[in-house]
Amino acid sequence: MKIISLDKGCFAFILGLLLWCSHMHANYLSYDKTISYWQSAVSGTVSDAAGTLPGVTVFVKGTSVSTITDEKGQYTINAALGDTLVFSFIGYKEVEYVVSGSTLDVILAEDAAQLQEVVINAGYYSVKEKESTGSIARITAEEIRDQPVANVLGTMQGRMAGVDIVQNTGVSGGGFEIRIRGVNSLRAAGNNPLYVIDGVPYTADPIGFGPSSSVLPVPASPLNSINPAEIESIEVLKDADATAIYGSRGANGVLLVTTKRGKAGKTNFTVGYSRGFGRVTRFLDMLNTAQYLKMREEAFANDGITPGPADYDVNGTWDRDRYTDWQKVFLGGTADITNVQASASGGSETTRYLIASTYHKETTVFPGDFGYDRINVRMQLGHESTDKRFRVNASAGYSAQRNGQPATDPTALITTLAPNAPALYDEQGNLNWEGSTWANPLADFQAKYRARTYDLTANTLLSYRLLEGLEAKASLGFTDTRHREDRTQPNTMYDPAYGAGPEFSSVTLSNMARQSYIVEPQLNYTNKWDKIGVQALVGTTFQQQVSTLLAQTGAGFSSNSLIYNLPSANMIYVDAQQDARYRYQAVFARANLNYDGRYILNLTGRRDGSSRFGSGRQFANFGAVGVAWLISNEAFFTNGLVSFAKIRGSYGTAGNDQIGDYQFMDAYVSAGRIYNGQTGLQPARLFNPDFGWEINRKLELAVETGFFKDRLFFGASWYRNRTASQLVGIPLPSTTGFTSLQANLDATVENSGWEFTLTSHNLQKGTLSWTTSLNLSVARNRLIAFPGLEGSTYNDYYQIGKPVSVVKLYQFEGVDPETGIYRFHDFNGDGQITAAEDKKAIGDFTPKFFGGLSNQLSYKGLSLNFLFQFVKQDNYSETVTSGLPGAAYNQPVTVLDRWQQQGDLSQYQQFTTGVNSAAVTADSRYGASTGAITDASFIRLKNISLAYTLPKEWLGGVDCRINVEAQNLLTITSYKGRDPEFGPVNYLPPLKVVTTGIQFNF
Repeated sequence: MKIISLDKGCFAFILGLLLWCSHMHANYLSYDKTISYWQSAVSGTVSDAAGTLPGVTVFVKGTSVSTITDEKGQYTINAALGDTLVFSFIGYKEVEYVVSGSTLDVILAEDAAQLQEVVINAGYYSVKEKESTGSIARITAEEIRDQPVANVLGTMQGRMAGVDIVQNTGVSGGGFEIRIRGVNSLRAAGNNPLYVIDGVPYTADPIGFGPSSSVLPVPASPLNSINPAEIESIEVLKDADATAIYGSRGANGVLLVTTKRGKAGKTNFTVGYSRGFGRVTRFLDMLNTAQYLKMREEAFANDGITPGPADYDVNGTWDRDRYTDWQKVFLGGTADITNVQASASGGSETTRYLIASTYHKETTVFPGDFGYDRINVRMQLGHESTDKRFRVNASAGYSAQRNGQPATDPTALITTLAPNAPALYDEQGNLNWEGSTWANPLADFQAKYRARTYDLTANTLLSYRLLEGLEAKASLGFTDTRHREDRTQPNTMYDPAYGAGPEFSSVTLSNMARQSYIVEPQLNYTNKWDKIGVQALVGTTFQQQVSTLLAQTGAGFSSNSLIYNLPSANMIYVDAQQDARYRYQAVFARANLNYDGRYILNLTGRRDGSSRFGSGRQFANFGAVGVAWLISNEAFFTNGLVSFAKIRGSYGTAGNDQIGDYQFMDAYVSAGRIYNGQTGLQPARLFNPDFGWEINRKLELAVETGFFKDRLFFGASWYRNRTASQLVGIPLPSTTGFTSLQANLDATVENSGWEFTLTSHNLQKGTLSWTTSLNLSVARNRLIAFPGLEGSTYNDYYQIGKPVSVVKLYQFEGVDPETGIYRFHDFNGDGQITAAEDKKAIGDFTPKFFGGLSNQLSYKGLSLNFLFQFVKQDNYSETVTSGLPGAAYNQPVTVLDRWQQQGDLSQYQQFTTGVNSAAVTADSRYGASTGAITDASFIRLKNISLAYTLPKEWLGGVDCRINVEAQNLLTITSYKGRDPEFGPVNYLPPLKVVTTGIQFNF
């Protein structure tokens, strides 16, 4: 054997080379025992057309080597040149790429067929969308993100079949009215759905006290405390099968809000900023000065009189050449909207966390320094034991709102103000009273409205897997809402010529507090035997809510600087006081049977107990059955044109206890009179322990189909809901001393209709995609039974076979061409027009149909989303709230089509100053006639969003998204009022909002 000797220098060189190679391999190469060759680390980013995708599974084909992408869509995996990487994610087409280097970025495209695997939240359980037996509508964070709205209900308008949402004011901090499949109860306050935030019921009863919050048409909505940016998804449960698990609380539907949660991976920071503006969409077309004066002078001529000394607008006291567009002065401003948000999330596979905070601020379109702002903070923590048997999810959200508005919405006043009214300020810059000839509208802004709302919501969900398939859960929730508001009326509102000092100043203050807790222990069982799958759930609910309210008015102050100090008032009145406690208990169960993925049976039962009913009537049983047949899973089904087919149906009952607390008990109130030195009491409500639950019976049949490998997905459902045992007051004779007795009225309200949904994946090619979604609801509401209706006081409000929201009207027959006075049909032929005998026509303001059409287009980092909302409906015309044409009220220009001489055929009667009693009476009847009803249908570009995600390499790996969003941008309608959705109500209508924003993820 020949020995080769090396000198020390050569040995050192070889040793150094080996050490260097070892070091390089330690950083770049690793050995995987599952394969027999060395591999390199391949990394990259996975995204779709809208941005990066976390949670995508990446694995080396033919091996067990795999990983998932983190929050930024990034991954690292060991693979060799020539290996095939497979990228898989629910809802997207699986793709394969051959490794050709150390970096591989991938863009996934949506797969319509896989979208059926989406799991939706049904409240106490989750279910795959394709296997659902109930009717559940859903929107996600992506749809919510693209809307510049402050209230969570605003994100849902036009996006869900069967869910009708109307914004009731454009004033900051205002709310929305929501109806899920119609009006079930004859009580307006008995139609609210149940709101559940992360498993915790959230009372949506208005907060505040009417007299202290008159700037809003209704008291503030508590849902303003929820930041839409924190929401992961919103599900709406509609039919009996979906809502029965909530029993009585789900009678009017259930709205489930799921907030965002932390995800495994390194800490991900998100920072966003947006800024925008809001403006009134359009103004009424009102008379200018020349037209207004001509109207007034014609009215005087018609009445055969001349202007008097108090007719300042036409007698020369006010400048006849002056013109002011009062709508532009008071409503023509620009609301500034600012939104700043930041969040941090991350964690390991066992522990995840999220911390998020948002600041939102809005000013108003009114002149002056008025506005609304909100701060939200939310924290979430999730943990799972290493053996995956124990899990805990805890979250807490806190919001603080501050609302400062003028105490009165000026919309009503300035609409009727004469266009030649004086200037707002005099030469010295003080409020101009023009010699006490008018009430300066700016004086109302001396009165202020202030509100402070603090809201805490916390919940914890604990679960432990006792055995394979058997899990014990406990859901714990707590809410605490505190609201304080005040409304001042200082003496500076009044003309100084009257000499009103601070002793005429007053303030109304209210303090409301609402706390609730809920405890829900549960057992869940899941198993499968051959072709039979079983899911079972049993649980119980313990809930309590305590509400307090104190509203007081103080009048007479020594100085306006003390107006918020109630003890400084000369007189103090208690306007309202409440201390109520509500308790609710329930036992519920669910069983779901799935045979071979073809036949599904879902059984739900619940026994509810409510403290709002008397002894013996507190508990009731409710339940539902839901079935589904997945025809496309049958052996005989051939996957051709039709790729998916399911028929489902449900029937069940639910109750309603939205009657208020203690309504079955007798009640007394202060009589306001003193007898023998003591303030007496007087009865206010009769005792009736026998009234109980309203009962809602729901029936639904539906079909869901997919075509062309589910690229086209269509769903149609028919429903019928009937609500009986209505909780309303039964009229009593006046001799009893009471107007009504709270009881179950034997009346039945029916809501029925059709709902259609269509989703079309028009184009999916590489990074280019286009999806269209359509929803259409055709609903009918009617009163089908009401024994003794004709002999009751309700006869003036309801009619069998008609919607419960109808109004009885005079039948308008036009303007008499001879007299120039409105004519109405004399139904009983007695020669007189009376409300009792001649209000026979019906006005129905229930939408005939409504829905939305949305499109989502994306190409690489660019995305465009827009939604058209449409409604077919009637409403009152723009003239019904304008006052008497010819009197000292400005009018819409439409009144110029009036009667002037015998033989004229016109839309409106002759002008009058108010002297012509026949014309005044006829004008009053006109506002309550079919002549005042007009088509208020509309198509609205409800939302549009254009966004661009910059390539990550531009900012050194930081994700950056810039966007432009708009709300209420365009409305197509024949309605001549301000807003067809809003009608002629004299409140600030919803605003047109445009914002721009930028968001960073790093």
